[in-house]
Amino acid sequence: MTDKWLIWARKIQAISQSGLAFSKDIYDIERYEQLKELSAEIISEYSEQSTDDIVAVLSNESGYQTPKVDVRGVVFQNNKILLVKEKFDNKWALPGGFCDVGLSASENVIKEIQEESGFICVAKRLIALLDMNKHPHPQQLFHYYKIFILCEISGGQAACGIETEAIDFFAEDNLPPLSLNRNTRGQIKMAFDFLKDSHGFPIID
Repeated sequence: MTDKWLIWARKIQAISQSGLAFSKDIYDIERYEQLKELSAEIISEYSEQSTDDIVAVLSNESGYQTPKVDVRGVVFQNNKILLVKEKFDNKWALPGGFCDVGLSASENVIKEIQEESGFICVAKRLIALLDMNKHPHPQQLFHYYKIFILCEISGGQAACGIETEAIDFFAEDNLPPLSLNRNTRGQIKMAFDFLKDSHGFPIID
């Protein structure tokens, strides 16, 4: 789903970042800095961001470049799925976010669900580990893996968090406008399919 120019720019950036992390030669370091600039120029050419702004973001990254990890909690109640309305874009998403260092995937999703919806949950099963590049998300600067985990409410009550302004449960045929950076309609359908047949294997890619 991701345009080739962005895939190429990410690869150039990854080479640059790894080179800057491990190279000791001043001339090689200069070449890797040039690769970072080239990556930023490519992204700027096809987006609304300036080269300088992109370089600033990329300069915050260090070490060997790997995909970033996003976790999403799938919670059902009476055959309806829990979604939260994001303040960022006023659209709806499965509760979740970037995984924090020091927490497992299940610990992360439990934390995110409670922070964004008020519900206390128990993680039950892995539904999917998806590559964002292979799904119709809006294109983003970095490469992401998305983990979907089935969870069950064990306590708490609906309460908005810092990043959310509404909480509700939705039927499969009555979904609200979705925050496509976070989840797609196809991924919500995937969650409902899992509800109907929970004996299936997790989906990858």
